Amino acid sequence: MAAQDLNSTVLEEKATFPSLGGLRSAKSTHRLNQIARVRAKGVGDHISLPQLVVCGDQSAGKSSVLEGITGIPFPRQDGVCTKFATEIILHHHEETYKITATVIPHASRSKAQRERFHAYHRALSDFSELPSVITEAGTLMQLRGSGVDDGLSFGEDVLRIEVIGNTGLHLTVVDLPGLISVASEEQTEEDVGLIGRLVDTYLQSSRTIILAVVQANNDIANQGIIQRARKYDQAGQRTVGIITKPDLINKGTEARIALLAKNQDTTKLKLGYFLLKNPSPAELEEGITLRDRKRQELEFFSSPVWKEHRLNPARLGVTSLREYLQDLLDGHIERELPKVRSEIKSLLANTEAQLATLGDERPSPAHMRMFLTRRSMEFHGLVQSALDGNYHERDAEFFRDNHTTRLRAEVHRLNGSFATEMRENGQKRKLSDLTSPEDRSDQESESDSETGPLLVTMQELTAWVKRTYLRTRGRELPGNYNHVLLAELFHEQSSRWASITEEHLAKLFDITTDFVESAMDHVVHEEDMRREILLLANGRLEDGKKLAHDELQKLLADEKRQPITYNHYYTDNIQNARESSMKDSMQKAMRAAVEKDWHGKFHVSNTPLDLEKVLASLQKRVIVNMDDQACAEAMGGLRAYYKVAIKTFVDNVCRQVVERHILSTLPDIFAPTTVMDLSDEDLIRIASEPQRQRERRAALLTLEQSLKESLLDLRK
Repeated sequence: MAAQDLNSTVLEEKATFPSLGGLRSAKSTHRLNQIARVRAKGVGDHISLPQLVVCGDQSAGKSSVLEGITGIPFPRQDGVCTKFATEIILHHHEETYKITATVIPHASRSKAQRERFHAYHRALSDFSELPSVITEAGTLMQLRGSGVDDGLSFGEDVLRIEVIGNTGLHLTVVDLPGLISVASEEQTEEDVGLIGRLVDTYLQSSRTIILAVVQANNDIANQGIIQRARKYDQAGQRTVGIITKPDLINKGTEARIALLAKNQDTTKLKLGYFLLKNPSPAELEEGITLRDRKRQELEFFSSPVWKEHRLNPARLGVTSLREYLQDLLDGHIERELPKVRSEIKSLLANTEAQLATLGDERPSPAHMRMFLTRRSMEFHGLVQSALDGNYHERDAEFFRDNHTTRLRAEVHRLNGSFATEMRENGQKRKLSDLTSPEDRSDQESESDSETGPLLVTMQELTAWVKRTYLRTRGRELPGNYNHVLLAELFHEQSSRWASITEEHLAKLFDITTDFVESAMDHVVHEEDMRREILLLANGRLEDGKKLAHDELQKLLADEKRQPITYNHYYTDNIQNARESSMKDSMQKAMRAAVEKDWHGKFHVSNTPLDLEKVLASLQKRVIVNMDDQACAEAMGGLRAYYKVAIKTFVDNVCRQVVERHILSTLPDIFAPTTVMDLSDEDLIRIASEPQRQRERRAALLTLEQSLKESLLDLRK
């Protein structure tokens, strides 16, 4: 058998593959060695590398073409090899000979299935074991006909055969399942779609050289591989047409095939076609050698029926194809290598970024404590920058992404809104533009104050003050008022302060909680650890929240005491109110005097008699009601004290409640001192690395090293 002869040669000559000599040159060998070293480091699992893919319809002779190119005997028993993709990875090594088989699971496989697939690993002594390996792979994939009665006919998983030996070449060649044109009982519509997706996955890679195999005995219009290749290789720089089975065409149709082979038919390719005669099944059974195959191809195309069409000898036979692929590979690799380098650099940067998010290894409590201490210091600095409003000195990206991370700006906004709300709607009774109670709608009443201040006229405000005055009368003489009056008026007028302030604090608690979560997301990338730390931090936040509420209650309690102030602004307001009241009374009396005593024309000489007359006229009209006088004094006092008290209260809330108990403690809710106080048990619970993360770090470190070494390999 041919396979057995080749295997004997392999064993005796340390895996020599003479058929690959056509794909060897000093330049391509250097480039392919570079690619091989990159592939050997596992980078090919992450970045597409140059490879040959043989594709076409079922029974188009793909496996025979691939065997002619590589010299590797691909099994052709009952079409088993076409059930799934088979990657043959060739590594050239003159001293070592090794063949290993593994199965690469498709991304759609479950975790358990992937683990089972990865566990498959078989070392082959020679290629005669390939049929049994293919059968085992089909069974692992649960394909129908591989020991499984109910399953898919084709699989998206990949059988990978790695060959290390004197191959003379470093390359990946892929044998794909044949495309199905029409579904049948054995091959369903699902199978048709699956194979199409699988083939497209390989064709769309710019690193793939497409060897599109078409049968001479079947109209090319009925074979979709050419159209499929054009879809993904629109420039036509990596698609080579290969015509097989010219010995099976009807006599007299050689001219049609010759036109196609000369790229003169309607279906043209930029890189043209090659015409091959694959060995017949009987010849394969007899064990035809590669030399005999070359001789038979030469004799076949030298026959008169083909010679008369003057075919280009450089486009006939597998030997010519190998020589052509040499030049194509050289150009293809030179074009793709810069892209490979660029993708490796990008992947390296991404890998390093992922490692950075994982942080250092933490094998012991001491390492865990150090790790958490670093995170806490970073958190402390981030929070302090947010409180100081330094949004560009550190972690500018954090403050740029979301305006809510700019904590000081948000606090200023809320404090400003709080001050405005207190100033405009803090009083229970607010003077409106209405001039009398009759102007108000029948539906309006004091119940409106549940959601906002009660709008009242000056007449209603005065009536409220007078009612309160009458309820608080004590031993004071007429024209004066009890000190309790001002306290009761102020307490009722400021009764809305508590609800407004509570609402303000609730908003502040929300933005600080959101900020802490955002900052923790930025500093601690491990979800489990972040959740544990947030539990600690939220406990500290709740403590601050309670202290803030307690402080607010103290401030509110102070406002419920007897009014007291030493602010000169209060006395200034009282003086201004009295002067305004006196001025209004004098103006009213003067207008009445002029109207009644001077008949609307007022003229006074600067004589004692005229002055006495003016005074007498005014005295008759300035009549003071002692109760009204006391109420007016009380209303003036209320206005003056309310203005002073509300400003002081707003400032105290912002300083003593917000700053002292909510903001100033934020940097310390997760601080180095917090970490130092943790027990070893708590440390392990919070900061120990999950097994999956340790495995991920190890894989990333390996990939990082491989990528760095690959960049060094690809320097020249």
